[in-house]
Amino acid sequence: MKPVKSKKEQRQELEAQIREYQSRGGVVKQVPQGISGREETRQPLPHVFEKKSEGDTRTAVNDVIAAIEQRRKPSKPQKPTSLKRPRKKIIYDEFGEPLRWEWDN
Repeated sequence: MKPVKSKKEQRQELEAQIREYQSRGGVVKQVPQGISGREETRQPLPHVFEKKSEGDTRTAVNDVIAAIEQRRKPSKPQKPTSLKRPRKKIIYDEFGEPLRWEWDN
C-alpha cells in the first residue's frame, strides 16, 4: 500500500517545486482573492452527485436477499434411491471358459 503524505509533506513538496520553477526563471502571478477560474460565473456549479442514468440498471434488493437466504439455508439431505450392491461377475479366459468370479461395483 502506498504511504499517504501528510499535509506538511505536501506543502513542503509544493514549496520546493515553486522554488525550483522560480530558479529557472519562472514567474508566479498573484491572483486577487475571490477571482474564479471559471469562465461563466453566472451559472451555478454543476451538481456532481445528481447524474441521471439513461436506463434503470439497478437490481431489486429483495431478489438478491432472497437468493442469498436460499443459499444460506441447508438443503435437506437426499435419501439414496437405491443402494448399489456389489454383483458377482464371471471372468472368462480366451477360449470362453469360466476362470473365476469377481465382485463388480
